Amino acid sequence: MITLQMSLLLLGLLLLLAMAGYYAWLARKSRPRQAEPAEPRLGEPADSRIEPHLNDHPLNGDTFASSPAPEKKPALDPLIDAVAPIALEAPVSGEAVLAALPSTRRVGSKPYAIEGFSVQDQRWESPVAGQYYSQLQAGVQLANRSGALNDIEFSEFVMKTQNFCDAINGTPDLPAMRSEVSRARELDQFASSHDAQLVLMVQARRAAWSPSYIQQTAARLGFVMGSMAGRLVIPASTSGLPPVVSLNFDTLTALADDPTQSALRQITLGLDVAQVDRNEKPFDRLREVADALAREMDGMVTDDQGAALSPEGMTVIAAELEQLYDLLAQHELASGSPLARRLFS
Repeated sequence: MITLQMSLLLLGLLLLLAMAGYYAWLARKSRPRQAEPAEPRLGEPADSRIEPHLNDHPLNGDTFASSPAPEKKPALDPLIDAVAPIALEAPVSGEAVLAALPSTRRVGSKPYAIEGFSVQDQRWESPVAGQYYSQLQAGVQLANRSGALNDIEFSEFVMKTQNFCDAINGTPDLPAMRSEVSRARELDQFASSHDAQLVLMVQARRAAWSPSYIQQTAARLGFVMGSMAGRLVIPASTSGLPPVVSLNFDTLTALADDPTQSALRQITLGLDVAQVDRNEKPFDRLREVADALAREMDGMVTDDQGAALSPEGMTVIAAELEQLYDLLAQHELASGSPLARRLFS
């Protein structure tokens, strides 16, 4: 009897150990993949190694913090702006222009700008101190992704420009409202029908991913920290321009107190077609990084609805993009150009 009891007790202990081992294995299997520890530098103690996290870099833009200043904002252009020339009795100083500028640089949802023709440099520019301007012009953008310039916004443009002219003793030559609002609608219709923002997703097949694991894997493919938590980007070849490809995941997960315990099962890759120069070959880059991420993280590439994408489907998208690039260029709105970036923003 004692031998039987001991046997049952031993069998029960073995069963408990087996179950504990199984659940430990199951917990390890379901735990989000983690970033690999960084290799210590020569002479650096192992304890000083830091696990990469999403807040390791300042979130102050979509390029490195030490990058040069962005390119100068593009000049007003009649193609996408309603422009009002301002006649002056005599050249006016940059200081006077700056003092008279309206407090806001927007009219409704549209950018508003004042430019001057520099006596010294013989070119149009945004007013700066130390310069004199023989001519000025005011302009408001006709359309952007918020829609077309409407009657109310045009009236605000007229009032803002007239108030500015009164302050500098200038005379504006304001365009006709009906004509400009009509142009705005036409431009908005064109932009709306040719605005492409591509989205691909990489979804986990089995194990989920931690934010640090995503960041580390993406960094090997050329991604750097973006403008907010949960965003990484592949920068353009020219500093200050919009990123070629963006990678996004849940912001709240990225900001978790312990990101190693956060579990993510999908990431989103984006390409804003009109914002990126076609010479960057952005769609090729998008496909390459999507395939590489899926391969390295044991995931699959899908569309934004979760449907798997075939190579043939990607080829069709690429061909359609080339047609779109050609059409935008024919309308003087080549992708990545200053005008295209302003219109499709």
